[in-house]
Amino acid sequence: MTATLPRPDDALVARLRADLAASGFTVAGVTALLGPMAAAALDRDQALPAQRATGATDDPRAALVRLFTLGDPVDAAEVAAALPTLGVAGGVELGLLAPEGDAVVALCDLRPHAADGADWWVASDLGELATGRPLTPDHVLGVGGASTTLASWTPRLPAARALDVGTGCGVQALHLGAHAERVTVTDLSERALAYARFNAALNALDWDVRSGSMLDPVAGERFDLVVSNPPFVITPRSGAVPLFEYRDGGAAGDAVVRDLVRTVGEHLEPGGVAQLLGNWEVPRGTTWTERVGEWLDGTGLDAWVVQREVQDPAEYAETWARDGGHHPDTADFNAMYTAWLDDFAARDVEAIGFGVVTLQRPATDREPFRDLADVPGPVEQPMGPSVLRGLRARTWLAEHDDDAVLDIAWRCADDVTEERHGVPGEPDPRVILLRQGGGLRRHLPLSTVTSALVSVCDGELTARAATAAIAGLLDLDDDAVRTEAVAFLRDAARDGLLVRGD
Repeated sequence: MTATLPRPDDALVARLRADLAASGFTVAGVTALLGPMAAAALDRDQALPAQRATGATDDPRAALVRLFTLGDPVDAAEVAAALPTLGVAGGVELGLLAPEGDAVVALCDLRPHAADGADWWVASDLGELATGRPLTPDHVLGVGGASTTLASWTPRLPAARALDVGTGCGVQALHLGAHAERVTVTDLSERALAYARFNAALNALDWDVRSGSMLDPVAGERFDLVVSNPPFVITPRSGAVPLFEYRDGGAAGDAVVRDLVRTVGEHLEPGGVAQLLGNWEVPRGTTWTERVGEWLDGTGLDAWVVQREVQDPAEYAETWARDGGHHPDTADFNAMYTAWLDDFAARDVEAIGFGVVTLQRPATDREPFRDLADVPGPVEQPMGPSVLRGLRARTWLAEHDDDAVLDIAWRCADDVTEERHGVPGEPDPRVILLRQGGGLRRHLPLSTVTSALVSVCDGELTARAATAAIAGLLDLDDDAVRTEAVAFLRDAARDGLLVRGD
């Protein structure tokens, strides 16, 4: 049976917050206690190094890690010393702790989280690491790989109103609070909303918490920023696979993400942005850009979609069959594996993509831009600042014609370098690349014309003047040089390799 839920009590929660802060139970504090090896192992759900690091010290952080992260029984006196203001009795009253003989056990996972100089605490259900059992269908997930990915990619633009769709325990809402005046969160799971309310109280934040599926609780309302780590996992509806509330949206195939992409624009203010994660199926004989492109048709939204990973049906089945705590080569695992393969085969799915979807409602009357790109390699962390710059660059390019592009004095961004590759003994390079150090870490091949253009992108000479000089110097047609230059400038500028000098 699923554990009880935390019970917010303003006075007791304030005491818990004070104790956690006083003990140094922060990301930096716990990492310093465990050391880099044990901290990294814990991120991989391997408990032994952390147990060794916390087993022979009376540091209060050690007691809290053993209690709330590892799920170990901890002597009541140690817990009382680690939570001196709250006390064991206060922890029991909050629904966080339960006595077990002379020891105390945690009823939930509670661990620190941090970003951009802010420290928070996140409560969620105890995971398989602590319980040693598969997850229950109503399990409330804490900070995970998907939630940290979304937080990393979200542009931190100032927002009067921000919305977290499918909030879970409220991880994205914590981040939104740093740059949004009002934060609204929605979820269909009442259990998740109970944790969200507790986490808001624990971090002294005020969220508008609403119950309901996806966007239903905010019908008729608009926001400056919408974020969502939706239940995007593509799960067979045959009954052979457990349906976890945190990952399964109750629809067949990739319909949950498709429907969110197609309807979220109704809830965006002009210039408003939606940042989503998603999976999409790629049926045999099609491409992922065709699939996602169909979702975007008719929405009127700007779209920048970055595919980060591709799996075949077997890889996908293996990943998500393990996710709930089941192990390969068991009867349950093999039954789920088979159900996934049958489900994908029924729709002739050849591959499944995962990526980040950035949507924007245009603030002016213009054609929306669309940019769908494969970026499987490492990118800058966090990506949010680059996403914001990329949105602004793409918006400017969509609002200006080629003449305006030529009238700009472009310059190379500070993180851009040029690479030349040649055969030993040959006087000229075979390949010239413009390489970006940050952002998406793109690299663009340069031709004779674009290499010459980049060499004079100093923020002072306009592209029009530069192309005229290049055409004369190389004895090339003016129009042909300008055409090549404009295409290159638009490509380089959208991802920030070139920036406007004005």
